[in-house]
Amino acid sequence: MAGNDEYHLEWKTCIVEGRKAAYGEAGAGEPLLFLHGWGLGQHSYKRAMKRLLRLDVRVIAPALPGFGGTEDLPKESFSMEGYGDWVASFLHAIGVVDPVMVVGHSFGGGVAISFAHRHTYSVRLLVLVNSIGGSVWAQKDSVVKSMKERPLWDWGIHFPADVLPVRQITKVLPVILEDAIPNLLRNPMALWKVGNLARQADLRKELQELRDKNVPLVILWGKGDRIITQEAFEDLCRAAKIEGDVVSGGHTWLLADPDAFGEVMTNVVAVARVANRIKPSSQKAKTGAASTSSM
Repeated sequence: MAGNDEYHLEWKTCIVEGRKAAYGEAGAGEPLLFLHGWGLGQHSYKRAMKRLLRLDVRVIAPALPGFGGTEDLPKESFSMEGYGDWVASFLHAIGVVDPVMVVGHSFGGGVAISFAHRHTYSVRLLVLVNSIGGSVWAQKDSVVKSMKERPLWDWGIHFPADVLPVRQITKVLPVILEDAIPNLLRNPMALWKVGNLARQADLRKELQELRDKNVPLVILWGKGDRIITQEAFEDLCRAAKIEGDVVSGGHTWLLADPDAFGEVMTNVVAVARVANRIKPSSQKAKTGAASTSSM
């Protein structure tokens, strides 16, 4: 990288489908799109995204509709498909025309699947991190319970411990609060609506079709995650017909240990490049018109 300034994301705004959208951006090279999890935004992941900049990429991290200052999707577009199409419109709005590497965490993983499925030729690599989209919540012997059967109280029990692990709370809590509290104050209804959308998302068919189209795909899961259960992770892997990779940590492992996330992603991108799926580029992508503020 040319200088330390390129390791800092700039916070920008643009207009997507006639509505304001916020996003962070840094670096040069191949575009890498990062999609955040439920209740968070582009700021929470800045330490993790800085590690990605060492891969000679242009990191682009939008706040998804309803979060981080990005306006809601209209009622008629509020669906996983609508979020996927919004991502395509966002990339067009900021002038990204080349296929992108897409990394999605939690709810952002579901959005990434939808985007890749509906705009396949815009995707070079799809990486899912503790992603929603599997239909299985739990399984004991021959009894399988679907994610739709999981009661809200069970989500509530596991959510605080998984999102804020005690041993790493001093690292995770400040970065989560940077987005979570403003999101709650700004648009509490979005948290509820998107939470229900995420809880009911079944994206196995989309994953199967992406696999049939030979889209390069990696599925990562933190073995301590109780929000996205092991059964849900394995359900995604079955749909994609791949083995998935299990890492240390819980649902927010990439926030708690951004260095580990950087190492994993370095290996993922290196393998993809060696396989000639992704070719490094020294040219900077077009940035498009946007208003900018430094971090």
